Amino acid sequence: MNILVTIAGRGGSKGVPDKNIRPLAGKPLIAHSIEQAKKWGRAKHIVVSSDSQKIIEVAKKYGALAPFVRPNELAGDTADKLSVIRHALEESEKKYETKYDLVVDMDITAPLRKKNDLENMYQLFIQKKPKLIFSVVTAHKNPYFNMVELENGVARLCKHLNSPITRRQDAPKVYAMNASLYFYHPDFLKTNPKSLFTDQTLIYEMDDVSGIDIDREIDFQLVEFLMQKGLC
Repeated sequence: MNILVTIAGRGGSKGVPDKNIRPLAGKPLIAHSIEQAKKWGRAKHIVVSSDSQKIIEVAKKYGALAPFVRPNELAGDTADKLSVIRHALEESEKKYETKYDLVVDMDITAPLRKKNDLENMYQLFIQKKPKLIFSVVTAHKNPYFNMVELENGVARLCKHLNSPITRRQDAPKVYAMNASLYFYHPDFLKTNPKSLFTDQTLIYEMDDVSGIDIDREIDFQLVEFLMQKGLC
C-alpha cells in the first residue's frame, strides 16, 4: 500500500509564537511527528507542507520531504485544512509519480501520540474501508449534561433527550476531536470536501495524555513537563 504522510505547518502561530519549530525535549516540535512517522515505517513518503522556509529546512534536516512551498492562498488564517492536505496530495502525486492508497495527516501540535495509535488506525482503515478516520479523546464536558448555549438570552442544554439527565454517568458518551491523526482515502480528498462528516466517517479513541494538542502556552508547558518527568 502506498501511504503518504502529510505534516502541515504555517509560519505564523498566534497561540504559541514559532510553535512548529520551538524546541521541545531537545528537538523542534515538528521533529517529533516526523520521527514518529519514520518509526511507524509504513509511509512511502513523509511530506511537509509549509509556507515557511525555516520550517521546511528544519523538516528536511529531520528526514522529511518538502517538494513544494505552500501557496499564499493556503497559508492564511482562513485556509481550511482539507484544502491544504488535498494540495499536498496532488503535488506529491505529480512530484513522485505515485498513486497513493492512503493519506495520513499528522498534526505537529500532538507530539505525544504513540506508534500504536498509527498502527491501530491503519488496521481500522484496512478492515472498515471508510472515507476517513480521525482521532478523538473522551470529552470531559457533555452537551447532554453540562454544556449550555444561550437561546434568546436564556441558558439551555446544547442537546436534549426525552428524559432529563441528572447524573453525568447516564449521559450518552461523547468525544472531543483532538487534532492528532487523520486517515483519508485519497478519493475523498479529491472531491474537494468541506466537512469531515460523511456516512463513512469513523473515529479512533486515544488516551488523554497521548491525545494532548498544543494550542496555548500552558499546553506547551504541560507537554514539556510530562516529557521531562517521563509521564508520557
